[in-house]
Amino acid sequence: MSLPATKGFEFGSGFAGTFLTGSEHNDEFFTDEHGTIRTRTNRSGGIQGGISNGEIINMRVAFKPTATISKKQHTVTREKKEIELLARGRHDPCVVPRAVPMVEAMVAMVLVDQLMAQHGQCNLFPINPELQEPLSFSFPNFEPANI
Repeated sequence: MSLPATKGFEFGSGFAGTFLTGSEHNDEFFTDEHGTIRTRTNRSGGIQGGISNGEIINMRVAFKPTATISKKQHTVTREKKEIELLARGRHDPCVVPRAVPMVEAMVAMVLVDQLMAQHGQCNLFPINPELQEPLSFSFPNFEPANI
């Protein structure tokens, strides 16, 4: 919610899930044809109890419409006088073109932050070869520093 103009945030079924019963909203686990543990519905959006369950993290963010528009609006001055205000200057009529890269960057930062916290606390990445593929990092032309 630290992104400007954000009004709502939800994982998976989100706010609509609050109208379901627990049995309707439950993500049943099963083993797929490759032997991978999965959920049938992913109503949780890949996050259960604040922890990734291995499914795709599915989230939505809602933004309010831009209030500063080039249409006269009624307001009140500090002296409590009612006036009409016409905004001047450059203002975006829609936040969507800027919102998408901001949300993508924020999600990436939060995920990397949590991965670093896990590594710092446990000195390992949580890889269980029975449940997931090993992580591999490739940085072309990267030479580790000799410290």
